[in-house]
Amino acid sequence: MKMNRIAVFSIVGSAILSLTSCDLVKDFTYNVSPNPLEMHGDSVKISFVVNVPAKGIKKKAKAEITPKLGNTAVGTWVVQGEKVTGNGKTITFKPGGSATFDVVLPYDASFEAADLKLTGKVFKGTKEKADIPETKIADATIITPLLVKKEFKMILEDDAIVRSSNKSFDAKINFDRAKSIVKPNELKDKDIIELISWLRVAQTNPKITINSIDIKGYASPDGEESKNETLSFDRAREARTALIALMKKDKLIAFTDTSKYSLSKFGEDFEGFKAQLAQTTSISEADKNLFVRILEMSKDAKQRETEMINLGKSYTALEKDVFPAIRRTSIVVNYTLAGMTDEELKAASVTKPDSLGVEELLFVAGKLTTDLNEKGRLYEVAAKNFSGDYRTHNNLGAVKFLQNKMPDAKKSLEKANSVKDNAISKNNLAGIAILEGDRTQARKLMNQAKGAKDAAAVGYNTAILDILDGKYSSAAGLIKENSFNKALASTLLNNYEDAKKALNGVSETAETLYLKAIISSRSGEGTDAVVNHLKSAFVKDASLKEKAARDREFIKIFNDSNFSSAVR
Repeated sequence: MKMNRIAVFSIVGSAILSLTSCDLVKDFTYNVSPNPLEMHGDSVKISFVVNVPAKGIKKKAKAEITPKLGNTAVGTWVVQGEKVTGNGKTITFKPGGSATFDVVLPYDASFEAADLKLTGKVFKGTKEKADIPETKIADATIITPLLVKKEFKMILEDDAIVRSSNKSFDAKINFDRAKSIVKPNELKDKDIIELISWLRVAQTNPKITINSIDIKGYASPDGEESKNETLSFDRAREARTALIALMKKDKLIAFTDTSKYSLSKFGEDFEGFKAQLAQTTSISEADKNLFVRILEMSKDAKQRETEMINLGKSYTALEKDVFPAIRRTSIVVNYTLAGMTDEELKAASVTKPDSLGVEELLFVAGKLTTDLNEKGRLYEVAAKNFSGDYRTHNNLGAVKFLQNKMPDAKKSLEKANSVKDNAISKNNLAGIAILEGDRTQARKLMNQAKGAKDAAAVGYNTAILDILDGKYSSAAGLIKENSFNKALASTLLNNYEDAKKALNGVSETAETLYLKAIISSRSGEGTDAVVNHLKSAFVKDASLKEKAARDREFIKIFNDSNFSSAVR
């Protein structure tokens, strides 16, 4: 039995099939949603509804409907009358009804410019009665998510350079027991001579800023405590007087003002005593411990001295090797030493890069140059000289990525993560994985990159994966700054005003103009708006004409002469 009439209408994603001569099925309506089909998250989801009118299928009739997307078979869907047994969707004769079939297909490039068609057969019982000729029921496929820019944001590790450091220069003057007179030979000791020499250089060195000169007086923990308090201050004061005299003699005028010096008295230096005692080899450990107990337990000065003298030879060693070092004034010059200036660092990075430390190399590469080649050179020096510092390998890998030298980038980033497992290198390695087409690995790495210092970069990179996975709401929320990808995510959410805002301030490129054309088409701004954006995009990239000519985003205006002329 032959089919006498098949009428197909591609209006609002529907088609009507009528079989009148055999009277087995009639006036089936097919609805396909969405139409055109759309790719999301690497898949094309098709919802296919067969609407059967009242008395539209005989009780013993069965229709086997076979859709095909391009050259890809979708499956076979069965609609059957109420007296047919089997796994099809049963429709009762008098009221009619509908049957819904959902299918998800992995996206294939052949789907981009294809048609969804159906064929099939009509049966009565087990006997084939008619063929359903191949009929187009929908257009395929919108693939706008693939416009996502896979430009992963690299994260560079910071330097920890110290541009200036606080330092001190020390010297001391020792005193006789119970005395505060500065002996002339003390001023000829090596540390005092070195102090004067250093001050002579410091006063003409612009990198040295002297913050204070502290003179601290001490007494040994023997004798009366109250007298030792006064004695320690007298020693500090007399040391200052002697030091100023030396400054005048050496014409160090900047250091002759008494206000430059601060005086402190510390009385009996018990902690200093214990430290000096510990270093002494002429006293037994047992006697050392005994001396400490005597000083800690005896409050009476005479009693303490008597008990220590009773130790005989050990007390003699104490007077010879310990107490003289405690009876002193400590002279401490506190100063700030400035590091190299930016200009000095840049010059050294060119003429003698191996002389720079890791922090200095990271600083110059990260802060003092924008040239990728120069950054790469400096990071290579850093990675060679400081291979145990993962930051050098990470930053070198990030620069190699930005230079599109992916094998080198991957090698350096993997080295960085082997030196130290870290979130930043994993963020950067995810950029390699996405370009290699390994989204599973990229997602795994991005999950491990959470907590990296640059949350905005991690969010942006994660959003790229979200767009490819069809998670547009998540992507739009993760991207904080206006960008092409934020606009794309908003477009895919049908938030066209948000998409337009996201393109504000973004450099106008062929891609942004093409996206504006899609936004205009989707939001119903009219053919002229769409075509004008496309023409501007084609000026910047003529290859987009071919894409636009088959892009189902513009299928409604394929036959418009202005559109046809623009893409020709």
